Amino acid sequence: MKKLISVVTACYNEEENVELLYNEVKKVFEKLTDYEYEHIFIDNASKDRTVPLLKEIASKDKNVKIIVNVRNFGHIRSPFYGLLQARGDAVISLVADFQDPPSMIPDFIKKWEEGYKIVVGVKNQSEENPILFAIRKFYYKILQDLSEVNQIENFTAFGLYDQRIIEILRTIDDPYPYMRGLISEIGYDIYQIEYIQPVRKRGKTKNNFYSLYDMAMLGITNNSKVPLRLAALTGFGLAIISLVVAFVYTIYKLIYWDSFTVGIAPLVIGLFFFSSVQLFFIGVIGEYVGSIQTQVLKRPLVIERERINFK
Repeated sequence: MKKLISVVTACYNEEENVELLYNEVKKVFEKLTDYEYEHIFIDNASKDRTVPLLKEIASKDKNVKIIVNVRNFGHIRSPFYGLLQARGDAVISLVADFQDPPSMIPDFIKKWEEGYKIVVGVKNQSEENPILFAIRKFYYKILQDLSEVNQIENFTAFGLYDQRIIEILRTIDDPYPYMRGLISEIGYDIYQIEYIQPVRKRGKTKNNFYSLYDMAMLGITNNSKVPLRLAALTGFGLAIISLVVAFVYTIYKLIYWDSFTVGIAPLVIGLFFFSSVQLFFIGVIGEYVGSIQTQVLKRPLVIERERINFK
């Protein structure tokens, strides 16, 4: 009996790419004759023609399955939920904009057949804006240094996951999961395949500053307590420095009572400095509190409007 490979693609307003991606994936599996496949598209309530196009494709090809969400549940929850719906012996996460090359699917499957439960793509280079890529690399480096578990640098969740890994993910009751960190947290050996990330095929990226910041902070708060401990250590250190400076000023004033004047400038500078430090770490604590609130509310990953071609 042939093994089943599930390809999962999350999409939102990708009318220019979904049909092209479907055709590319189909061509790949036409050459992989030893496997059956299903291509699951999970749509985040697109406002363009993405869903009608997918329904047209699905009516002609039963390998294509569609999940349509009732609303946009964000770029974190929807892709994760899509992976959990896959029933294949191996599951491949693939974005709709061609920045995850479908041509790498055979390489993933080959390494999976060699025994690896997790095979991921790592973008060692990118054709995107070099400044943006450098910022991403810097972030991954910081996350690696802060995390308690060894993280995969330059990893976007693009890869193949054995069904055993998917079963483990199903047991994780997390309403706002950081997929990239969870893969490292599970602890299985991970085979990394380097690739050059291409630019988006067509259309405009749906990422903005807020979504990128959200992902970045989620990675840190889910994988490290260092910022919280840094806040405590910084507060303690500044308190010691303040006491030392106060003591020195007092002694200096006693010795040079008539000639030494403190002035208002050091007070103003000190006030603004300490206030900014406090606000920064209140923000850090707020991120952790927000993460806790998300966990406590236990809202569903997504709510489906409809499914197509699922048995």
